[in-house]
Amino acid sequence: MRKAKPVMLALLIALGVFAKAHEGHAGEAVLTVAGGCFWCVESDFESVPGVKDVVSGYTGGKSKNPTYKQVSAGGSGHYEAVQIHYDPARVSLETLLQKFVRSVDVTDAGGQFCDRGDSYRTAIFVSNTAEKDVAERVKAEAEAVLGRKIVTPILNASAFWEAEDYHQDYYKGSKVVLTRFGPVKQSTAYKKYRDACGRDQRVKQLWGKAAAFAH
Repeated sequence: MRKAKPVMLALLIALGVFAKAHEGHAGEAVLTVAGGCFWCVESDFESVPGVKDVVSGYTGGKSKNPTYKQVSAGGSGHYEAVQIHYDPARVSLETLLQKFVRSVDVTDAGGQFCDRGDSYRTAIFVSNTAEKDVAERVKAEAEAVLGRKIVTPILNASAFWEAEDYHQDYYKGSKVVLTRFGPVKQSTAYKKYRDACGRDQRVKQLWGKAAAFAH
């Protein structure tokens, strides 16, 4: 028994060192949602205090390492989605979900705004029962306020594949790209796309003053 004490002490020290090395991961949670064009959802949620980062990607389908071309072509089963990395001590899952449902057209099952097709549908992805309970409560409350059926599903989270580098933070990029608006910076192309797509106009029409992020 005497020999066990030094072993136990060494184990506790090792665990302490391990915990210290992983402090950077403490205080962070991740929410995955699909809200149509991931450029827009990323732009919206990176403005929320308590959100550390938002990553654009693909989820919900069976194919591994999907590309934008494959997903946008349809048939992959994947959604354009984002992972929202946040500090739950500063912003709650409930608050983020309340903002999410008020930033999209939750009555549209065929896509979002000018973007049509399965890959542009809305969805909330949950990893456990606690997250599901919060999502269902937020959805029910929002449906009661809106007075209309919300078609956005609550789905079990699955593998998330990060989108190509050029999609990340597209809304603030300075690279010049060729668009139907001519050669412009990515940030300008994003603003023109968002306005032409009617995203903010539709969200304000649907939610009025409660609309989140609508410009």
